[in-house]
Amino acid sequence: MLDKLIIRSTLRVPFTAGPAGDGAAVARQMDAVLLRAGFTASRALLEHVSGLEPGAAMDRAVTVVGAVRELVGDHVEHNAYFRDFPDGVPDTVEFWVDCLRAVVAPGGVDLLPVYGTYQHGYPELVAAHDELIASAKDRVTVVHLGGSLDDEVRALYLELAGSTTPLGEAGLAALAELAPLCLDAGQPEAIPVREHRAVINAVRLTWGRAPLAVDTPTDVLRLACQASGGDVTLRTTTRFRQFRRPERRILLAALDEVVASGPGKLGDIAAYARRWQRLGERLHPHEYADFPHAQDVFAVARGEKTVRSLAGRIEVAFGSGDIARAVELLSGSPGMLLRQLDRVLRSCSPDEAVHVLERLHGVIDRVSGRVLCSVREHLGNRTRTDAVRVFASRARRAWVTADERPPLDADVVERVLAALDAELARRIPVRERVVVDPAVLTVALPLSGKASEDGFGVMPRGSTAPVDGELLRLFTHWRQRAERTDYDLSVLLLDKDFRRAGFVSWTNHHSDGAYYSGDVTSAENGASEFIDVPLAQVSAAYIVPQVNVYAGEGFDAVAESMFGYMTRELAQKGMPFEASTVRTRSAMRGSGRVAVPLVFARGDDGTWSARWAHLYLPGTSWANQVENNGRSTSLLVRGVMRRDYLTVAHLLGLSGAYTLHEAGTRYDGPVTFVGIDRPDGLPEGSEVITLDRLNALIPE
Repeated sequence: MLDKLIIRSTLRVPFTAGPAGDGAAVARQMDAVLLRAGFTASRALLEHVSGLEPGAAMDRAVTVVGAVRELVGDHVEHNAYFRDFPDGVPDTVEFWVDCLRAVVAPGGVDLLPVYGTYQHGYPELVAAHDELIASAKDRVTVVHLGGSLDDEVRALYLELAGSTTPLGEAGLAALAELAPLCLDAGQPEAIPVREHRAVINAVRLTWGRAPLAVDTPTDVLRLACQASGGDVTLRTTTRFRQFRRPERRILLAALDEVVASGPGKLGDIAAYARRWQRLGERLHPHEYADFPHAQDVFAVARGEKTVRSLAGRIEVAFGSGDIARAVELLSGSPGMLLRQLDRVLRSCSPDEAVHVLERLHGVIDRVSGRVLCSVREHLGNRTRTDAVRVFASRARRAWVTADERPPLDADVVERVLAALDAELARRIPVRERVVVDPAVLTVALPLSGKASEDGFGVMPRGSTAPVDGELLRLFTHWRQRAERTDYDLSVLLLDKDFRRAGFVSWTNHHSDGAYYSGDVTSAENGASEFIDVPLAQVSAAYIVPQVNVYAGEGFDAVAESMFGYMTRELAQKGMPFEASTVRTRSAMRGSGRVAVPLVFARGDDGTWSARWAHLYLPGTSWANQVENNGRSTSLLVRGVMRRDYLTVAHLLGLSGAYTLHEAGTRYDGPVTFVGIDRPDGLPEGSEVITLDRLNALIPE
């Protein structure tokens, strides 16, 4: 449903031209329900719903409430294994002894029905808990009134299509849903990300339209993958469908034009030769004599023609120690030069480094802003040594290895960083009256949607957010698709030197003040697990939540999976899951078997903060447990916590002066507001850049 997509993506409710009437009572009820979920309607939204006929107002209210409840994970029933959790959680040994007694007692039952299965229904859980006591620290997020549905669809489409950074899975799915509706509408001035082009062009292909912004053979390959329902990122292979003859002509024409404009682009074919061969079996290029350059592509893929790629020639230069030649070749592809800059600087002498810097200044204006930011973040961490190096794939799968690279010369790095900052500052558009919520300054720039997840209050990898509350409650929920699936929420506790100080899991219900809600081993109708961490009682320096796939379907195969955390005051009581206390809810869709969503760290002043990781360790195919993967997890945490990420504060600092926003402040004219969420009452005509669209800050 488009309305829900818009609300979940933007927290804006499309204006509906329903029959007029008195919907004031419905509007008040809607706002009351929203408040229980931690949201509130803006004044404009309340006035809009109030002006509708009661039936139409109720339809609108149901849509709004349903959408925001899904955002925070309140659309499912979060049962807990131990009915009275957080009270009544038995000691681990005591609990297992009780389970075993049930097995060996006369007439005893099998262990499996006793262990891991809810022994009470959700209504019993509700009856066992007191009502939540409201707190001034509970989250209240404003839901705003938007424009018409058509206007909101076009605006979201243009934002997604024109994003300067790659979208995550949810963003790509939304773009694919919106693209057919905007086929004849205005397109973005540029579509910088190739995956986005492929999604849009697959829709155009279906309607017999020529593709947009195709300038490499790989663009056509991505388009064919997307049109076949495959992986547009090319991370996994695609089974190509049968293409209709008009579609084959469109694809081959695009391919022919690309290669005709630059025969050297045939060097890209070898990287995906097998896929090109399979695509050729579907396109029948030999039947199209009028596309000779397209036929060359498949000849290279079959090995009938040999074309050395630019990357191959660069490797030959590095292998022979000819750094000057390598730099010369890299200069012909400025983005590649920037991405290889660390390697170049490690390989060259001080005199050669001067030459490299000269080349850098000559090509830097032809490199995308996202690459400039990525390289700036990377080199900012290369003047010091560390014991570990963390790698992350596009699927957020992480692995850790020893970092054996020598640090780069600090003076050279300083000169490179100054050049990068100067170029970024030159490109940042001038904005009048920039007002910034202080909470957004420590958010890492979203350089890729692959470094984040879909959800609510989710920040890019490396972002830091304060944790305010006496009790930290972690939760996970999953629902299996086809086979019995057992996920285990666990916590690894680390000291200040990243050594294990304890853990909480299904094998250890209590540790260092933290305690576990009980193990659920199957999720046909959905299952939830919780861990409570009273922050004042924990002596560890780092709290590392993880979700382990013990058995069954992985995170990218289950029907639904999520992780999140709540914060409360100890006296608030309430149900195990209370939507108004949810600070974040993140999907889990990575390819590993051990999810590490974020890390909680204690500061020197005793306050706690969360740093997002969005990483998945490979784990094992079965029986992953926190006590067995502690070393790899602690090394991963060390790498994430010791890395300096490029933040919103840095980019805003390059853009010029800005004013810090204070809650309740009213402005006498339009402003550019940058923050986590949009406050109510901004003047008409204001530009708003919130958490969901921080990539708008990254210059092209």
